[in-house]
Amino acid sequence: MVENRNQHKHVLLLAYQSFGIVHGGLSTSPLYVYITTFSGRLYHYQTEDAVFGVFSVIFWTITILLFFKYIIILLSADDNGEGGPFALYSLLCRHGKFSLLPNHQAADDEISTYHHHPGHSNRNTSPSSFKSFIKKHRKMKTGLLLVVLFGACLLICDGILTPAITVLSSVKGLQVHSHRFHNHMIISIACAVLVGLFAMQHRGTNRVAFLFAPIVIIWLLSIGAVGIYNTIEWNPYIYRALSPYYIYKFFVDTGKDGWLSLGGMFLCAGGTGAMFANLGYFTAASIRISFSFVVYPCLVLQYMGQAAFLSKNFNAISASFYASIPDPIFWPVFIVANLAAVVASQSIISATFSIVKQCHAFDCFPRIKVVHKARWFDHQIYIPEINWILMILSVAVIVGLQRTSLVGNAYGIACTGEAFLTTCLMTLVIIFVWNKNSIFSLLFLLLFGSIEASYLLSSSTKITQGGGIPLVLSSFVLTIMYVWHYGTRRKYLFDLQNKVSMKCILSLGPSLGILRVPGIGLIYSELVTGIPAAFSHFMTNLPAIQQVVIFVCVKSVPVPYVPHKERYLIGRIGPKAYRMYRCIVRYGYQDVHKDDEDFENHLVMCVAEFIKLEAEGSATIDGSMDGRMAVVRTSEKFGTRLIMSESSGAEASSSSSILPNSKSATLQRLQAMYELESSHQVRRRRMQFKLPYTDHMHQHVQEELCELLEAKRAGVAYIMGHSYIKARRNSSFLKKFVIDLAYSFLRKNCRAPAVTLSIPRSSLIGLGMNYQV
Repeated sequence: MVENRNQHKHVLLLAYQSFGIVHGGLSTSPLYVYITTFSGRLYHYQTEDAVFGVFSVIFWTITILLFFKYIIILLSADDNGEGGPFALYSLLCRHGKFSLLPNHQAADDEISTYHHHPGHSNRNTSPSSFKSFIKKHRKMKTGLLLVVLFGACLLICDGILTPAITVLSSVKGLQVHSHRFHNHMIISIACAVLVGLFAMQHRGTNRVAFLFAPIVIIWLLSIGAVGIYNTIEWNPYIYRALSPYYIYKFFVDTGKDGWLSLGGMFLCAGGTGAMFANLGYFTAASIRISFSFVVYPCLVLQYMGQAAFLSKNFNAISASFYASIPDPIFWPVFIVANLAAVVASQSIISATFSIVKQCHAFDCFPRIKVVHKARWFDHQIYIPEINWILMILSVAVIVGLQRTSLVGNAYGIACTGEAFLTTCLMTLVIIFVWNKNSIFSLLFLLLFGSIEASYLLSSSTKITQGGGIPLVLSSFVLTIMYVWHYGTRRKYLFDLQNKVSMKCILSLGPSLGILRVPGIGLIYSELVTGIPAAFSHFMTNLPAIQQVVIFVCVKSVPVPYVPHKERYLIGRIGPKAYRMYRCIVRYGYQDVHKDDEDFENHLVMCVAEFIKLEAEGSATIDGSMDGRMAVVRTSEKFGTRLIMSESSGAEASSSSSILPNSKSATLQRLQAMYELESSHQVRRRRMQFKLPYTDHMHQHVQEELCELLEAKRAGVAYIMGHSYIKARRNSSFLKKFVIDLAYSFLRKNCRAPAVTLSIPRSSLIGLGMNYQV
């Protein structure tokens, strides 16, 4: 009973917090919906029936597309609580095997977050012919990826257009009560607000985030109350427009002109992309509660009241929202409106950062700097390059278009396109993930897709009136994304086809044909199996290699998060005498790669744990050609433990006492090492091995662990290839252009892999490699 009560309190708390993060963009839409709708030919229909018809379309759009599609259905298609286009794509990659990069391993299926889709049909349902058709054809997989990327591009455009239209619309209120504020002054103020907002992104929102929810709640209650007042004051009969009959009457009266205005009406659903993308901050239940009991009724009341006002004051259409505010409360509402606009802009900017990071995780975006500070919220990140690009483009949109209606045309295409693509992806999720009959998915597509297609076609008629901006920007970003993904995939396939055979390695003997020097060599490669060609190139050009070699692969798995205890997958390459290991470090698309000073220590700890697991016969088979792979959980029950501590000389001398008192030569050598290390008076981070139960440990295991420790103390070298990629001579002109020019340009102008992985420059060994793909 108490537990259920605590759960209910937690859901209500999340519902309260969701107002500031999830519903900001949606709640500010009344500022510009009617202005954009009546900006075209519909302006000439200054009748009560026309206003009633517009309100009826808005009401049923909110009800059908927001309430039924997003709140009831789409929020159920979460990926371990995450939403957005890449969450749907991740589900499809796992259950439909749609990934184009062949780096999947059987061990990935055992990640605890891999098959998390409660409440749906058994995943072992036999595949239909439609499923088999998509799985077999690479072009279908490529087409699906392009749909996901284009949806992500439209969301990025939202990060440009939402701040522009919300801030511009909120500042426009100054013109209602004072004619001194001419248009150029309004544009300057809006640009200043945007510059200040983007300039503060690097500081994070942890200090002011507690204000976001109260601001949006006050805003929603205010506009709901104003809507009730306007309904009673101006036209109480507006409630009749709740009947869909007025939609029919509206299109009969307005004809083509009414259809052309649909794009403006769809803006009432603007912000739904960010709402779904920000699902990971909260739960589906909390968002359903906040939307159903506060957001939905307040928006309906506001649109109803604004329509009642316009039905009697059509000459105020150019500033319909602020004109409908009673004079005594105008300035308080104006202040809250501008604060709500800032909150709405902040939520979509954060969602844009998250989308770009997810694109990078799926190898669809050049390497970028992702900042996450310890004091920030778990999901909060900051990408400097993207932030300044968004700021420049948002300011350019306001300066270039200047009118709210033109910005609304651009925003309308971005919103309708994004909603339609989400519906298409959800249709596939119903088939492949939920394992429902194709009839259900077809009904879903026909019901919601047909409505959104109508809005999209209507919005497309405004391409020459500002609507072309999101299409141009999305096409440009989509080209960058796909070129990067194509080049990355071709490079991976080249590595896969040119692996060094194990027969060749075994023929060299334990010394590998060159001098083995003390230390650990971490060789970075994208391969999850086999030995990369760069290794043979390294042995050919350098006279020595470290006594312990670990091939490190940092890869993204199509899950939002990989628990830390399941992150490291360790295996052995070749016989034990070769001292060669493989470590695959797995991240989810929402995991943040933090600057971990202890990565070396964690890695050595995992290798030591694997050695113990292997000796006990506990390592599970991964199917790798290199040998057995095991997910290493560094715990005490396996007996090998790495303790990381910061201590000065006096503290270090006492730390050596943790070693068991034994006459074993191995333990004596270990204790001698720590006694020697403890004589240094410099405070630094050190690692210590604790080897309990030594009586039950095989001698060869002790020797291998001791050798691993000696190699760690000798130093760690990071070996990474510098790739020079060219298309083959017999390639087509298009492929040469993409690889030799576009992909090479992106590689030269993005962050180096060593910087992205936080590899210390002093320990880095670069190795040039030529690729003919």
